[in-house]
Amino acid sequence: AGGTEDLSIWGNRGQLAAALGNLVENAVNYSPARTRVGIAARRLTAPGGDHIEIAVTDQGIGISDKDKERIFERFYRVDPARSRATGGTGLGLAIVKHVAASHSGEVTVWSSEGQGSTFTLRLPEAGAARDRAQQYPDLDDEAGQPAPSNSPNSPDSPAYETLSAPEVLP
Repeated sequence: AGGTEDLSIWGNRGQLAAALGNLVENAVNYSPARTRVGIAARRLTAPGGDHIEIAVTDQGIGISDKDKERIFERFYRVDPARSRATGGTGLGLAIVKHVAASHSGEVTVWSSEGQGSTFTLRLPEAGAARDRAQQYPDLDDEAGQPAPSNSPNSPDSPAYETLSAPEVLP
């Protein structure tokens, strides 16, 4: 009972796909072979409007408390040697954070060393996000900077559309 077919967000498909792709790629790259990466989505009821949470969970190496404070910074790498082996640039999580913020959302992390991590992307549900974007069409990012009139981030841009939440994988 209760699938994800009734969960939807409103935003830029390319940006959101890149953010989710970065989370999944990190989960796969930092997990031992033959372990599972889970993706789950749910609605979170909140006073200011409902949100959709998309969580990516791995059984990987985990992240120390010290590193958790910095992992969303551009070019930050938890382990530079491991990053070279996986081809990381240190930009993936910074991109996820920027995409979340530009869609009036956030990304959080839970992690325990040796047990794995869960990254949660929390975004306003489709109706609330569309209403906010239409009410404030000139605001583009978390700092309230104006969007150029021809910006692909404009709520009138064809790049913005209602998107279904990802299917929950077994």
